[in-house]
Amino acid sequence: MLNLLKQTGLRFLWISVIVFVVDQASKMAIVNAMYEFESIQITSFFNLFYVHNHGAAFSFLSNASGWQRYFLSAVALIVSALILWWLRQSNRDQILLPVAFSFILGGAIGNVFDRIVHGYVIDFLDFYYKTSHWPAFNVADSAIFLGAVLLIIDMFKNKEENKVDD
Repeated sequence: MLNLLKQTGLRFLWISVIVFVVDQASKMAIVNAMYEFESIQITSFFNLFYVHNHGAAFSFLSNASGWQRYFLSAVALIVSALILWWLRQSNRDQILLPVAFSFILGGAIGNVFDRIVHGYVIDFLDFYYKTSHWPAFNVADSAIFLGAVLLIIDMFKNKEENKVDD
């Protein structure tokens, strides 16, 4: 088992654990310090703004009747299982791809934990310019975004390796 961890992308699962712990710790700090819809200005372009997101990214499906909680949780758990499988399949030489998947996995588990335990995802990072606000998000969302960026970088970096011969 230890050899499997050393020789595959599973060796980067520590990233997922750190993402999950930081995500949950930050959310609990916000819940303990703020009321829902409370906003604390930090800079001229950033607030802490505590909100419950009952939907997906950008509050997609947030006004649905409640079924979205189970649907989005199921999707996240299926994707997480696929990521674990991909991590196990990756070889020792791959670094960027399993690191990217590990960030995505940690973020997905952080948000699915919220959905299962609370029925919603806790968001609190609010960036804005003048009166235009980006939708509030959290550490898990940031990790998913970072993982996606790393996947794109890996795709371009390893373009020749990923090329399918005709």
